[in-house]
Amino acid sequence: MLDHLLSPIKIRNLEIPNRCVIPPMGTNLGTRDGMVTEANLAYIKRRAESGIGLVITEIIGVHPSGCVGLGIFDDKFIPGLKQMVDAVHEGGSKVALQLHHAGREAMFQLKKGTAMAPSAAPSLIYGIPAKAMTLDDIQEIIRSFGEGAARAQKAGADAVEIHAAHGYLLTQFLSVHANQRTDEYGGSFKERARFVIEVVAEVRKKVGPDFPVLVRISAEEFIKNGYQVEDVISILPDLVAAGTDVIHASIGTHGSPGGITSAPAEYDSGWNVWRAQKIKEAVDIPVIAVGRFTDPRAADEVIAKGEADMVAFGRQVLADPDFLNKAKEGRFDDIRHCLACNQGCIERLMLEMGSSVRCAINPETGQELIAPKGPAEVSRNVWVVGGGPAGLTAALEAVKLGHKVTLYEKSEQLGGQVHFARQAPFKKVYGDWIDWLAAQIVKEGVTVKMGVTVTDEMLESDAPEAVILAIGGKKSVPDIKGLDQPLVCDAWQVLNREKPGGKNIIIIGGGLIGMETADFLVDQDSQVTVVELLKHSPVLRITGHGYQLHKRLRAANVQFRFSTTISSIEGDRVTLSCDDKDEILEGIDQVVLAAGMQPRNELKETLQKKNIRHFIVGDASQVRRIIEATEEGAKAAWDI
Repeated sequence: MLDHLLSPIKIRNLEIPNRCVIPPMGTNLGTRDGMVTEANLAYIKRRAESGIGLVITEIIGVHPSGCVGLGIFDDKFIPGLKQMVDAVHEGGSKVALQLHHAGREAMFQLKKGTAMAPSAAPSLIYGIPAKAMTLDDIQEIIRSFGEGAARAQKAGADAVEIHAAHGYLLTQFLSVHANQRTDEYGGSFKERARFVIEVVAEVRKKVGPDFPVLVRISAEEFIKNGYQVEDVISILPDLVAAGTDVIHASIGTHGSPGGITSAPAEYDSGWNVWRAQKIKEAVDIPVIAVGRFTDPRAADEVIAKGEADMVAFGRQVLADPDFLNKAKEGRFDDIRHCLACNQGCIERLMLEMGSSVRCAINPETGQELIAPKGPAEVSRNVWVVGGGPAGLTAALEAVKLGHKVTLYEKSEQLGGQVHFARQAPFKKVYGDWIDWLAAQIVKEGVTVKMGVTVTDEMLESDAPEAVILAIGGKKSVPDIKGLDQPLVCDAWQVLNREKPGGKNIIIIGGGLIGMETADFLVDQDSQVTVVELLKHSPVLRITGHGYQLHKRLRAANVQFRFSTTISSIEGDRVTLSCDDKDEILEGIDQVVLAAGMQPRNELKETLQKKNIRHFIVGDASQVRRIIEATEEGAKAAWDI
């Protein structure tokens, strides 16, 4: 099994032990001036321990005008980068440093006025124009890529990868949207590719004939009227002639709609492989495929069919850095599969300024320096109260540290809110994760007691040494006249199929619960109106799942009434209020409450009064997302 994926591959003089690749992923673990930190080293070594053949580092800036992460534009960076290389080698993998220039997608440089781009067209992300590059600027940046590659060699790297994807400087030259030049670096696609080809040639000149040079390119721009895979195929002979050894076939830009560079769960595993295959058919060098791979067996099939030569596992190695080693041992059921939720990786780095990488379902990621490495000094009797994401994660982390763990869940099912969320379209993967967690805690030795409500008396009589309170939240109920009528139910009843969907429905609440309930109902041919007090939905369109969710609901003709409340429900008549004006909707046969949740308070006072060591985590502390719940659950276990 996995014979094709685990077979070695040789690139020039470099032999890579298998066909698995960790692609570059930003971490924001370095210093603000681009230096490598201990957190960087711990993070990348943990990834290299995965048994994966080739690790490609996160972006490393070749010039100050486009450096948005680690740097390689000065010799001062070499010692830290050498430490990264050594860490990967110690983990057992080969390593390529990724050479990068952000171009117009660099907020700090845009604000300073030092950002450069092929033309002065505004950034797709930030909306701010950069300085149009002069011919001298172009030559300076070309030289900087070559010098960066030479420094990568000095740092001991096995290869370099040139970043020509995702809307950064090299992609900007390829893009008709960003490149409006009229000189030799503008015009047709082939002419716009001149800069990329000259960068490759300069890198090859600096590193010599035997050092592998990879090029990561967006095989399709994924923007309206942007370039297509056929355009990329047209320049492949030039890229190879310039010195390219491997094509890493990614897709899109960070300005493409729907976060396509880190595709959400709406996209199947391997969805982008056909573009890699088209490139492979056109060029006689290895091609790396990428596209939401989580199962090594699917990747093995890609190699076996000749669709690509190597397969990249990005977010999967954040979710489970041991997944390949588990697969080698035949332990496929023990693999923790990435949800493609993007909460801890892309969205955290994009939306939470200054934050570093995390994973919503693997709390160790980005926190390798603080995650415990071995059993606790003292094994304690630990109760976990609540079987949602926070509680299950806490139980798993605590039992792995050697504690005696009992998990209590008052209902007859585990999963908390995920039990309901898994019913919505494209959310099955969340349910699969909960099922995985439930199986793992039993396998590790947690005692699970279902249908048991922990009481004050139990806490007093049994005296656990530590309690992790993960009892979740309670439903918020708005003050509306007529909520006691038969046509009123809540989103949880609908998603749990206790209440069948009506034909003409109003959902109260336009947050994630309301939006996903609407998605669930329109899939059953219901006509839905969503009423939301805020001016817009808190579900952001710039996130991958949020974009797809809004898109589906628009296509299904879901009506949104923002800045609106409901004042009364009488029979099939619902009265809306907006800007002090009332409007009556008639013919309504179902009103669904999805107004959010509030933390629950049970047991908190007793734990405090009895001086029982305790931690309050997840929605019991504050209603938020999975990532906050799992991180708090894990840290509670780590702190016992």
